[in-house]
Amino acid sequence: MSEAYGAVFSVSQLNTYVARALRADRLLQDLRLRGEVSGFSAYPRAWYFTLKDEGAKISCVMFRDAFGRAGFTPRNGDQVILHGAAGLYTQEGRFQFIADAIRPEGAGLLWQRFEALKEKLRAEGLFDEARKRPLPPRPRRIAVVTSQEGAVWHDIHRIAGQRDPGVALVLVPCRVQGADAAPTIVAGIRKAQALPEIDLLIVGRGGGSMEDLWCFNEEAVARAIAACPIPVISAVGHETDFTIADFTADRRAATPSNAAEIAVPDREDALAALEMIRDRLNRAAEGSLQQRVLAVSALYRRLHLLAPDARLEQQRRRSGELKARLERAAQSALSAADSDLRLTRLRLDSAADAFLTAKAQRAARLGERLDALNPLKVLERGYALVMSDEKPVTRAAQAPEHMKLRFADGTVPVRREEA
Repeated sequence: MSEAYGAVFSVSQLNTYVARALRADRLLQDLRLRGEVSGFSAYPRAWYFTLKDEGAKISCVMFRDAFGRAGFTPRNGDQVILHGAAGLYTQEGRFQFIADAIRPEGAGLLWQRFEALKEKLRAEGLFDEARKRPLPPRPRRIAVVTSQEGAVWHDIHRIAGQRDPGVALVLVPCRVQGADAAPTIVAGIRKAQALPEIDLLIVGRGGGSMEDLWCFNEEAVARAIAACPIPVISAVGHETDFTIADFTADRRAATPSNAAEIAVPDREDALAALEMIRDRLNRAAEGSLQQRVLAVSALYRRLHLLAPDARLEQQRRRSGELKARLERAAQSALSAADSDLRLTRLRLDSAADAFLTAKAQRAARLGERLDALNPLKVLERGYALVMSDEKPVTRAAQAPEHMKLRFADGTVPVRREEA
């Protein structure tokens, strides 16, 4: 290659140079573009689409921090106005427009009103998560504020019935489109919240253009939703549609059908959860009962071993065993020393009798001590036990008006008299 061609750039160097040149041009860094959206693709981190007119098109990208402020999601065929900067995607050498704001074309005035009201209500705190209430876990009656002629009511009624037929739905009809729709929506919300035993409200309509959905962007509707004492689900339009009602409500549903799914828990899931809880409680109760049965059995065995009769019998068995052992020893000694047998046997008999007598006397003394501790024996000595509702009264200050005196041979009712 001849040196006449001058310096040789790499592709990366060229793309970087062009990208810097574009960023250095103030005009290209503060542009507004008008065109039609096509090839729209939404991802968590960015939107990718093409903006075109009758003679040309340009690739566009809008990142999450920008489209998070947009308030709506464009669709193919929408006429929009973008604000942003021209740039070059250096890895592919692709010229593109990096948008940082988007609004619908032809709805400019409405869009300005939408943004102004949104900022006003946001500043008042109507969108704060702290003021949003949790939805009831199992509502009994749900009021649906919508048109009685559209498909919204039928979709909500059908899906709610499939999930739990026991949940009652009440239709509160209103207009959902047109200049006079907002007052009827407000009236419907107020009427619904006054109905008896309503646990939840669903307010909404099907999809449409920004103009079609505008009644749900009216300030009166937003304030009626915020003032409602009952939790409200906003179900306006499709998943990509956003209204002021969505921001003000306690919960936004992507669609009216999704509102029914959010509002009405699936009964089968609830029954399965209850069955699991019941099984756990039964197992816990059975385990606790078994432990108590074992504990009572152990206490019964200990009490049986501590009873005087059982202890005396145990001493008698031990005495018998000792006597038998002594007799066997004596018999063995008899064969070895016959001359000493009689003397030894007399000593053994005497020792055994003395041992048995001592144990019998000790057992008798234990029985007398137990007998002396018997409350009935105390009563036989002239004492009486003051009872109230089968409980002993041990303090004068606790004595009720009516009591019983329990003697050894029966009870006598008495009444307390003040001295």
